[in-house]
Amino acid sequence: MFTLQSPLVIFINVCPWKSVMAQEPHLLVELDEYLKAGVHIGTKFRTKYMSNFIYKIRSDGLAVLNLQKIDERIKIAALLLSHYGPNDILVIGRRENGWKAIKAFSKATGIRGVTGRYQPGLLTNSALKDFTECKIMLVTDPWPDKNAVKDAAQLGVPILAICDTNNESNYVDFVIPCNNKGKKSLGLFFYILAREYLKHRKIIANDADFTYTIGDFTEE
Repeated sequence: MFTLQSPLVIFINVCPWKSVMAQEPHLLVELDEYLKAGVHIGTKFRTKYMSNFIYKIRSDGLAVLNLQKIDERIKIAALLLSHYGPNDILVIGRRENGWKAIKAFSKATGIRGVTGRYQPGLLTNSALKDFTECKIMLVTDPWPDKNAVKDAAQLGVPILAICDTNNESNYVDFVIPCNNKGKKSLGLFFYILAREYLKHRKIIANDADFTYTIGDFTEE
């Protein structure tokens, strides 16, 4: 969760994101799109870190995330990331379920993505051939992406993480509640994030200018 030294804490406290939320009460996509993608469907496991984002427990034991909070957090995440250029942001996704979405996100925004195995020391060992630097990181799941989270935390790089009901958020500066297991869920998430990032960066003027489709981000 937030640490006292986190740059995001300072940013969120001074950024008028609450005004942005008030000006944009509508959902980022139609409710049916969220429901079809299953962004709100969690797991049967729940952690204390995610309790504030859980709407209810279904009869089959699956936890359901609050769609309104998912939408609000995606809006804030897009606003946070828009204060950084593409070369300053790194997106990490070890699990294959997010690879297509991350690659499409990178193509649409120019933001770097690392899919598959994260090379230990990628951010901390300058002797590595693929050594890279970033000012902010987004991970698709803080558990399989834990090595990237550890490196970023060591460097003081702010970390945004897509978290399901079973996730812990140690070292994570900003939690984005969302089903991070489903390909359709991650596809829709990255589709929205790419579009909103480009709008905030004034690269596109409105939704209609975004030429990508949800299908470009989603496994068929």
